[in-house]
Amino acid sequence: MSPSRSDIHHVALKTPSGFLAFGFGSGLAPKAPGTVGTLAAIPPYLLLAELPWPWYVAAWVLAFVLGIYLCQRASDQLGVHDHGGIVWDEFVGFWVTMTWIPLEWHWLLLGFVLFRFFDIVKPFPIKWLDKRVKGGFGIMVDDLIAGVFAWAVLMITVSWIS
Repeated sequence: MSPSRSDIHHVALKTPSGFLAFGFGSGLAPKAPGTVGTLAAIPPYLLLAELPWPWYVAAWVLAFVLGIYLCQRASDQLGVHDHGGIVWDEFVGFWVTMTWIPLEWHWLLLGFVLFRFFDIVKPFPIKWLDKRVKGGFGIMVDDLIAGVFAWAVLMITVSWIS
């Protein structure tokens, strides 16, 4: 049974874990919540990007670990695994994508496009993980790997052009 719209809004806006799991409400977008969630990840990224790189990496590692709990909790409250509105995984995946990338608008745009590409297309092993790994870790891990794939392509591109 699918959760009602009011149940979804309650979890997303009235519970602390749901508010974070739903990307500060961005996951409530009626169309393309993953894309909207990734867009919502940009302002916190701009703040995080000012940190020295070890702190930046520590921040997204912590956000990943916290995300396992947040996404599991929101899923449990909604009674469905990986509801489309849960976008904390997109936040973390995008932050992984942007690790060690120069803070310039064109790299930000390319990082966004690459992350969305790998998150949507889900090449192996992303799709395999998405289908077989359950719970909060399962929700988080496929986007982490999509972020790593996007990061690799972005790093090669940055190195090649710079």
